[in-house]
Amino acid sequence: MHDEEPAFGLWLRAFRHELHRFPELSHQEFETTARIRQQLVRHGVRVLDLPLETGVVAEIGSPGAPLVVLRADIDALPIEEQADIAFRSARPGVMHACGHDFHSAAALGAAVLLKQQEASLPGRVRILFQPAEETARGALAILASGAVEHARAIFGLHNDPTLPPGVVGSKAGALTAAVDCFDITITGTGSHAAKPHCGNDPIVIAAQIISAAQTLISRNTPSNENAVVSITQVHSGSTWNVIPDSAWIEGTIRTFSSEMRERLAQRLREIALGIGAAFDANVTFNWHAGPPSVVNDPELTTLALQQAAASGFEARVVEPSPIGEDFAFYQQQIPGAFVMVGTGEPFALHHPAFRVNDDVLLPTARYLADLAVTALTHLGDAVTHAAHECQVTTR
Repeated sequence: MHDEEPAFGLWLRAFRHELHRFPELSHQEFETTARIRQQLVRHGVRVLDLPLETGVVAEIGSPGAPLVVLRADIDALPIEEQADIAFRSARPGVMHACGHDFHSAAALGAAVLLKQQEASLPGRVRILFQPAEETARGALAILASGAVEHARAIFGLHNDPTLPPGVVGSKAGALTAAVDCFDITITGTGSHAAKPHCGNDPIVIAAQIISAAQTLISRNTPSNENAVVSITQVHSGSTWNVIPDSAWIEGTIRTFSSEMRERLAQRLREIALGIGAAFDANVTFNWHAGPPSVVNDPELTTLALQQAAASGFEARVVEPSPIGEDFAFYQQQIPGAFVMVGTGEPFALHHPAFRVNDDVLLPTARYLADLAVTALTHLGDAVTHAAHECQVTTR
């Protein structure tokens, strides 16, 4: 493969640039799905026939053999691109501002590399080109399709512009946060702004709820726990001299443990309803659960970082991040590890000028392929060792 690597790397870059030029939003990735499928078929990679509207699942290896899964995501964001690049988005108001084009191209490269060694693989590798990560619903669709049934391990990755190129970071345990949303509606009584005593001002009540919500961190979260509470929308009123009859608040809570997730949701509900009762107003509280925290399997995380070092990356243990990832849904059913691949770019994820360092693409594809082979070998060795231990015990 080494003689072909320059051409292979250029092909991968060109494919990523094609995906970047034609981004598609969550649940609308029809052309992206077709492009990925076309390249898989072109390289002889088996594509599974599954009940998915968008997204692709590829498989390399012998049917029935032990199964390891690699996951990439394919959807874009509703953002107008400002990056000064030749292959910038051709679709107004839509761009790959999170690097899912990079993830998809790296996974495609891994699929091709694994296909070249299919005869010697010690098991099967499935590669998920998952739709709708940005809505946190794509992983659920993949799970419902049966694509990961009987899998022994799953690995995922995300580019990280805050890490330098050449670095792969991860950690055992919680890596990303559970992402939940809430909205609160306060219904009071409107009045003339000059006569507030004739009504029940929902703006004052909303202000009390917003202030009290901050005590969820300062007075309800233990000092050794991490959590975030952010109020992101407040809407009420339509003119300067009328007190409205309602107000609406929306926000998010990010937590790293199921215990804190449940506790803070309950406390915020109690705060909102309690303040509403104190002011004699009707308050409605709605909680919208998103993906849980990505919780990495310690053994698989060690394996992923060791392989990163073996593949020429600097392996780092990183701090947990309050971003969300629906990869967490897979980990509720399969042991898994999620890693961050450094790209060292100046703009953050979801920024309109976001871009990815193409120099990292081919090394990442090779790393994913090597990680899949290493995981299969590791799982096979574990089974052999367990069988040997069983034989020794029964003698």
